[in-house]
Amino acid sequence: MNWQSISFDWNQARAFLATAEEGSLSAAARALGQTQPTLSRQVAALEEDLAVTLFERVGRSLALTQSGLELLDHFRAMGNAATRISLAASGQSQAIEGHVRITATNIVATYHLPPVLKRLRETAPGIEIDVVASNDVRDLTRREADIAIRHGRPEQPGLIARLVAESTAHLYASKEYLDRHGRPRTASDLADAEFIGFEEPERVIELLNALGLSLTRRNCRLTTASGTAMLEFVKQGLGIGIFVKETAALVPGLEQVLPDFDPMPVPTWLVTHRELHTSRRIRLVFDLLAESFSGDSRVF
Repeated sequence: MNWQSISFDWNQARAFLATAEEGSLSAAARALGQTQPTLSRQVAALEEDLAVTLFERVGRSLALTQSGLELLDHFRAMGNAATRISLAASGQSQAIEGHVRITATNIVATYHLPPVLKRLRETAPGIEIDVVASNDVRDLTRREADIAIRHGRPEQPGLIARLVAESTAHLYASKEYLDRHGRPRTASDLADAEFIGFEEPERVIELLNALGLSLTRRNCRLTTASGTAMLEFVKQGLGIGIFVKETAALVPGLEQVLPDFDPMPVPTWLVTHRELHTSRRIRLVFDLLAESFSGDSRVF
C-alpha cells in the first residue's frame, strides 16, 4: 500500500460522510457532537487534500457536487468498516463497566425500564446507561443503540433476537369518558366513538377494522407519536386507546372497553448485535433485561 498517497484523515472523512447523510453542517455537527465551525474546517481540509469540491451551496442548503456523489460510496465503505471495527472491539471488552445504550418505546422506557435499571445499578454500578426513548427503529448495526426492546422481530442479518415476553393489547378508556359516552356492549356501539391515533391514524383504523370495528378517519381526530402522551390523553378522557394490559394496569381509572373483544398479541423482543453479545457489560445488561421482562408480570 502506498501510505503517502493517503493525505486525509478519518475525522475529515467522517465529517464529509455525516454532512452528506445528515444534509447540513449544523445537523452533522449535532450528530457528531461537534461545533459547526470545527466540522466546516474538517470538510474544507478534506476538499483541499483531495483537490476536489465536494459540496456546493444551493440557497441555504448544501448539495453534493458530482465529485462528491462519486466519492460518497467509497466514504460509506470506510464508515461501515469503522463501525465493524468498533463492534468487534466492543465485543472483546470484558470489563463490567462502560457505556451501554438501550432504545425502547416511550411507554416501555417510562413505565417498565426504571425497576430494571434500579436492579442494574445495584448489580453493576460501573455501567453507564443511555436510554433512547423513541418509537423509531434504531439501526443496531450502525451502533445507534447496543440493545433494543422491540415489539416486532428484526429482519436485519447479524442481529441476535430473543423473545422475552408475550402479552396482549386491548381497548381502554377512562371512567370519565365511559360515564359520559356510555359503556359499549358491541362493536357497533363504537361507530361514533373518539379514538386516539398513534403516529399514522390510518394504520390504527385499519387494524381495528380488521378486528371487527367499522371506523373512519372521523373517529380518530387526535393523534400523537408519543405513547406516553397517548396514555395521558386517554387518562384525561379524550378518547379510547390501545394499550398492552400491563401498561393499562399501571394507570388508575382506566377501564377495558369491550372485554370480550379479541385481544391483539404483543410480543416483546430483546435485540443486540451478534458481536456485541460477547461483551461482558452488554451481555450482563441483555441478560438482566431478559430475566426481568420474562419473569416479572409488572414488566410483561
